[in-house]
Amino acid sequence: QLPTGLYKKVLVILHDSVLPYMNEPTLMIDFLTVAYGIGGAISLLALNGLFILIHQHNLEYPDFYKKLYSLLDPSIYHVKYRARFFHLVDLFLSSSHLPAYLVAAFIKRLSRLALTAPPESLLMVIPFICNLFRRHPACKVLVHRPNGPEDMSEDPYIMEEEEPSESRALESSLWEIRSLQDHYHPDVAKAAAVLNQSLSEIEDDISGLLELSAYELFDKEVKKKVIDVPMEFEQVRGLFGKKNDIFAEHFTLD
Repeated sequence: QLPTGLYKKVLVILHDSVLPYMNEPTLMIDFLTVAYGIGGAISLLALNGLFILIHQHNLEYPDFYKKLYSLLDPSIYHVKYRARFFHLVDLFLSSSHLPAYLVAAFIKRLSRLALTAPPESLLMVIPFICNLFRRHPACKVLVHRPNGPEDMSEDPYIMEEEEPSESRALESSLWEIRSLQDHYHPDVAKAAAVLNQSLSEIEDDISGLLELSAYELFDKEVKKKVIDVPMEFEQVRGLFGKKNDIFAEHFTLD
């Protein structure tokens, strides 16, 4: 057992400062699988090392996607390792051989969690979901189901189910993204409205959105040029805006 802080320090540098220089990187399999099973930020950080072992050293991890699915909780939109996590999730879900039920479960869980996510995360995850639809056209039934559920109470999707195949995601629809089309931030509402149209075949480049911060969004809004709109109005006279009421006889507005 290692302290949590030490786990984080090791896992942050393991994939680029340790594994490439080891004669037998597979010796780290046990350490990384244990770290991946701890949960929280430690599991997110262990993904980098596991990715290298899976793709370069033929590591077989039978319940890998089940565990990856379980890592999707509300904190993923807030942790400082968000960019690294979504970059790796994007890689793991890039294969066209993944079953539709698995990808649909990821889409539904990300969409459900997006209901409470901050705008900077939404501007990243909505194009991310659109890219999943482009790679896996069988999941588009979630968008084009006309008689699908309209809220959480009618949704057949089981959020608490740990097994993606039992979550009934393919029976649902993306009412969550439709809800985001009424988001208070105009950029989020515009991004969510893309699913109302047919998606292009070219994937969106989300690399520049992974590191998007609330400060950048605020700075962008502040720098927008405000157009002065001329308005015609009647000047207020009297306490309650009426010219000849009894209050206007005794009170004036300076």
